[in-house]
Amino acid sequence: MPHDDFLPGMVWLVGAGPGDPELLTRKAERLIRAADVVFHDALVSAEVLDLVAPGARRVSVGKRSGRHSVAQETIDGLIVAAAQEGARVVRLKGGDPAIFGRTAEELAACRTAGVPVRVCPGVTAASAAAAAGASALTSRGIARRLVFVTAHLDTGAPAELDAAVLADSGATLAVYMGRAAAGSVARQLIAAGRRADTPVLVVVNASLPRERVVHGRLDALAFLVEAVGAREPVMLLIGEAVRGGEPVGHSRARRSALV
Repeated sequence: MPHDDFLPGMVWLVGAGPGDPELLTRKAERLIRAADVVFHDALVSAEVLDLVAPGARRVSVGKRSGRHSVAQETIDGLIVAAAQEGARVVRLKGGDPAIFGRTAEELAACRTAGVPVRVCPGVTAASAAAAAGASALTSRGIARRLVFVTAHLDTGAPAELDAAVLADSGATLAVYMGRAAAGSVARQLIAAGRRADTPVLVVVNASLPRERVVHGRLDALAFLVEAVGAREPVMLLIGEAVRGGEPVGHSRARRSALV
C-alpha cells in the first residue's frame, strides 16, 4: 500500500540501528526501500544497505573517528540539493539519529531551505551492546540512571566527562566512540571515585555476525579495548548493572570474559 508520508522532495533521517537488519523498525525498512537516494554513514551495515532499491542512488557520506570524512556542511548541502531536485531522500544513520548523530544540524539545514524533513528513530548501540552481553542498562536499587556520553570531540581529543556523573556509582555509563579514549575515561572515573573493580562491558560490532563481547573491570578498560580489536566500532558500558552478564545463545559471536 502506498504511503503519503514520503513524497518527492522530502527528507527522512532514518535510524539504521546497530547493524543487524532484523533490528530495523518496519518503518525504517519501508522508507529505505522507497528512497530515490540514500546518503549513508560509514557504520551502516552492508546488510542494511542491501535493502536500498536497485534503481536508487547510494551515497557514502561516512563519518568515522580518526579517519577522513565528509564535512557536515557538505552533507547538509547534498541532502537539501537532492530533495530540491525532487528526490525522496533518506539520510541513513547508524543507531538512533537523535543520539550523537548530528541530527540537529541536518534538521536545521532542511528547515532553512524549506525542505520537508522527518525523523525515524532506531535501536541505539547501547541497547544492542547490553543485549549482546546479556546485561541490563538499568537495575532497580543498583543502577537508577543511564547516561549516554561521547568520548570523542570534533577536534579528535578525548572529551572531559562531567565529574558529578562520573562519581555516581548508581549510574550506568554508555560511552559512544570510546575506543581511543578508553584509558582516559577509566582514569577520569577512578579519579572521581568509581571503584577500580567497577564492571565494564566492551562490545565490538554489536548485533553483527562478527560481534565480540568482553566483560571486565574498569581499571583494565584500556587493555580490554585494545585486546578486542584494533579499528572496529566499540561500545563501552560501565556500571554495576552490567555485572554478571554472561553471553548466551548466540553462536555467531566470538566472546571472551576477562575479570
